[in-house]
Amino acid sequence: MVLVRQEGDAASFRVHVQPKSSHEGIVGETDGILKLRVTAPPVEGRANEACLRLLAKALDLSVSRLRIASGQHARLKTIRVAAASAQTIRAKLLDLRERPRR
Repeated sequence: MVLVRQEGDAASFRVHVQPKSSHEGIVGETDGILKLRVTAPPVEGRANEACLRLLAKALDLSVSRLRIASGQHARLKTIRVAAASAQTIRAKLLDLRERPRR
């Protein structure tokens, strides 16, 4: 299960991003860290933008509520979700894992 922490009025969790993948998606979880693949290259912040767009769509949130709190230039990043409870984000991530893939 992805480890989601409450930090004031925001929730945060860690992701491992694989840029320049042949397809985009959430591919699983390892040691409490969500694993993502994005097709964008890690150039000029494109992979970071793709990561935030993918997470916003998956969590049904606006991109403006998400930001990379740490790891701007690394594959391992901490994502902060403004005005969200850890419990709500944890439930949405669990729902993603249980939802069948198309």
